[in-house]
Amino acid sequence: MLKMYIDGDAFPNLLKPIVLRQIDKYAIETYAVANKKINIGKSPNIHYIIVEAGADEADHKIVEMAEEGDLVITADIPLADRIISKNAHAIDHRGELYSEDNIKQYLAMRNLMESIREMGETTKGPKAFGQKDAEHFANQLNMFLQKYMK
Repeated sequence: MLKMYIDGDAFPNLLKPIVLRQIDKYAIETYAVANKKINIGKSPNIHYIIVEAGADEADHKIVEMAEEGDLVITADIPLADRIISKNAHAIDHRGELYSEDNIKQYLAMRNLMESIREMGETTKGPKAFGQKDAEHFANQLNMFLQKYMK
């Protein structure tokens, strides 16, 4: 049975009710992992895990726990890459479903932008997260769950 993991670091508030509805609708065993207390909502299906403070501690815990076929919700592209390599699934906060076909391209672009910033260039960050992003995420999550929760 599919389990879901939420990378709680910087998880948008707009997505919490969307995710909570799906968790309860499908009774998905879900783990919200972060290095601080977060609250997705009350559900017997949600387990909260607080890890030690540190840059990638939540990511390491998610990779350790996730198994083939599970779903991870994260905006962290290196984490998504690690999840895809385990034959699991990853979706970002804006509804992008990462796959073997696209993750290396996203990772290369992320690494390129990081290199440019390290050289002292100022780059634009992602646009502000808004309602349209939340709607796209909700649609993608719904389609994914309809496909995999049969």
